Amino acid sequence: MSDPFRRSARIDAVELSEILKISELADALKREGRDVISLGTGEPDFPTPAPVIEAAHKAALAGETTYTLTAGRLPLRKAIGEACQRENGYRPETGEIIVCTGAKQVLYNAFAATLDPGDEVLIIAPYWTSYPDIITVCNGKPVVLPTTAETGFRITPEQLRGAIGPKTRWLLLNSPSNPSGAAYAKDDLEALAEVLRDTPHVGIMVDEIYQHISYVPFHSFRAVAPDLADRTLIVNGVSKSYAMTGWRIGWGIGPKRLISAMVAVQSQITSGASSVSQAAAAAALEGDQQLLAERCDDFRDRRDMMVAALSATGVLDCPSADGAFYLFPGCARAFGKTTAKGRRIETDADFCEALLEEEGVALVPGRAFGTPGHIRLSYAYSRASLNEAATRIARFCANLK
Repeated sequence: MSDPFRRSARIDAVELSEILKISELADALKREGRDVISLGTGEPDFPTPAPVIEAAHKAALAGETTYTLTAGRLPLRKAIGEACQRENGYRPETGEIIVCTGAKQVLYNAFAATLDPGDEVLIIAPYWTSYPDIITVCNGKPVVLPTTAETGFRITPEQLRGAIGPKTRWLLLNSPSNPSGAAYAKDDLEALAEVLRDTPHVGIMVDEIYQHISYVPFHSFRAVAPDLADRTLIVNGVSKSYAMTGWRIGWGIGPKRLISAMVAVQSQITSGASSVSQAAAAAALEGDQQLLAERCDDFRDRRDMMVAALSATGVLDCPSADGAFYLFPGCARAFGKTTAKGRRIETDADFCEALLEEEGVALVPGRAFGTPGHIRLSYAYSRASLNEAATRIARFCANLK
């Protein structure tokens, strides 16, 4: 008998991300009374700035609670353009900007608007877990370019040139990166741009959501290669920098013909983003930006603390990170060893499962990001939680035989 609710082919292989599964498992264990520290979710522990909340309240009281333009409120798009000028040295026109319900919707809109079955999208591993699934849902084919700690988790121009084929529709970069924290320097981007100038059929999508959490000088791809602006989509938002994950505001900056197609997609999915959230996002961009540097410094200190602690285990190989708030240490030295409770470690998933079971620390295995043999740890948590987690991880590693 035919099942009217069978999964469509496009989502047959799509499941809840491993990050969310681990987060939900950790929450379930906590409800059972287990002492669990979860370092699996990428969410700042800072509050949304008070002036941003006040601006949202004021907008709601003023009646700004109705539908907005599908592409986003003009005041917010103006603020986005001014922020780009201030921070990156270029000023997109209003028609080059779309406001979406989170940066994830920017990705979806772009791929839904441009991909036909068989079109390929180049993604760099380790990658954010949603990238391949969004591409697949939009009938595209993710093509993974692997990297290692030895290459700084960055692709080379030669690697990019060799990966581009006639079916390549997009290159998707993420800098600074989730999960590795790798960032592309200006010279790196210029070298990649030189390759892309020879391949005019390839679009360039650059996820810059961690722009303001960068411990090295940040360079926006569009500023580095302005001659490629007509083929470039910049993805950004307020969620990470301003601790506004729940407000669900992201944006895309690209050529008008692409933005128009993305607006058409969005008009049939969500229409415009939340009016009150857009008012809040505009206030964030127009307000005092000093807190961005202060919070970045705080994250840097936490990074250094955790790099030192994890490296001291003698089991985890933990390179530092250029940005974002993640570490991506290798755990291969644990393979073939047995835990204090007799569990044998053969994979990164085994390591994470045993660590959660025996020490109550939730991390995400590298396989979720296309790079087995590693684990991802978020340090966007309180120092008390990080110190306790580090103590437990060290004890777990010390007990491996």
